Amino acid sequence: MRFSTREVVDLGAAWLALGVAFALFLDRGLAFGLLWGDLAVARAVEPLLVSMFTVGVGFLLHELAHKVVAVRFGQLAEFRADYGMLALAIGAGLAGFLFAAPGAVYHGGRPITKRQVGLIALAGPATNVVLAGVFAPLLVLPSLGTVGQLGVTINLILAGFNMIPFGPLDGRKVLGWSTVIFAVSFVICAGLAVLALLFVGTGF
Repeated sequence: MRFSTREVVDLGAAWLALGVAFALFLDRGLAFGLLWGDLAVARAVEPLLVSMFTVGVGFLLHELAHKVVAVRFGQLAEFRADYGMLALAIGAGLAGFLFAAPGAVYHGGRPITKRQVGLIALAGPATNVVLAGVFAPLLVLPSLGTVGQLGVTINLILAGFNMIPFGPLDGRKVLGWSTVIFAVSFVICAGLAVLALLFVGTGF
């Protein structure tokens, strides 16, 4: 698995920007402090670290899963950040809206089948579901409850959202491969996302 210098920079920038955007969205006190110029650095450290460790890691491993599967199928694959969208995500978080379109893994090379395209796409949401399971045990630890709540909820939302069969989202590629696999995957991912929102929450 190889990463170009540009890809590493793009992944790092997207990880940081999403961490900032979600920290501002989830912690309105942080956003208001920044807007009014009354924000102590120490006040921002915890929500930023929690956001980067949960949202950021969820995004990072989602994209790396696409890359790993694409490379396994003989494709050249690299992540490219969309810096305009990253700036918009931070602005939206500051304004109290949730928006994230950080970029994508682009792959190409020899022709591949619809099944392979579908599996590359499905790898991202599947990784988020697995990550939600990794964060779930933290829910019972008082000192890490917020991390567990946000890790579970955000990863399941990422999985459910990305399975929507629209535009560049993963669901459209999975649907293009198999209606049955798309239907099962969508029901699982969307259903888990709804359950997480209803019964787990974010902890903020």
